[in-house]
Amino acid sequence: MRSAPWWALVSSGCAPVLLVGSWMIAQVRQGPAYDPAAETLSVLASYGATSYWLMTGTLLVLGTCYVATAHALRQAALPGRVTLAGGGLSALALTLVPAPSSGGALEHGAVATVGVVLLAAWPPLAAVRGGRPVPWGLRLDVSLAASALMFASALWFVAELQSAGAPGVAERVVTFLQALWPFLVVLSCRRAVRRQARGAAPADDRKR
Repeated sequence: MRSAPWWALVSSGCAPVLLVGSWMIAQVRQGPAYDPAAETLSVLASYGATSYWLMTGTLLVLGTCYVATAHALRQAALPGRVTLAGGGLSALALTLVPAPSSGGALEHGAVATVGVVLLAAWPPLAAVRGGRPVPWGLRLDVSLAASALMFASALWFVAELQSAGAPGVAERVVTFLQALWPFLVVLSCRRAVRRQARGAAPADDRKR
């Protein structure tokens, strides 16, 4: 079994840290008029917002992290890697269709929806099937549970948008979960290879 390269830890680990750090800085810069519970991240990234360039840069780096991680996860099934990369490209595309300073934007909403769906769907598509041991992050049952949690949080976000409740909270939950999962998968892949190597070493000693 091939291990995910060391730089996959960097690309996948940067995503959740960058995401949380950028929205915390951006909402402070936006001032007390911005309500992080009731307003979405798109408000921070809207054209003309105080932190427009910060959030735009974050989307560029975040999308690149997803694409790089998809390339590095050689243990994962190809459909899942392609889907993860598609989620990264959607994040990059969001920079081309920022939300307007007021009102809705069909293009922005469509691209954001595609990205959320792709990032929620990739775990089971990346799962490795077969009798051989696989990293826990690529097991089908674990992947299905992760995907279900992401889809459930996305539906919660939609419900909060419709009810004008706390869409900002729901959006932060779903985006954090989707940013964190690739990192956990990379960790599981690297641990599985190390565990396999430790198990093989005593057997080689006995042969000698």
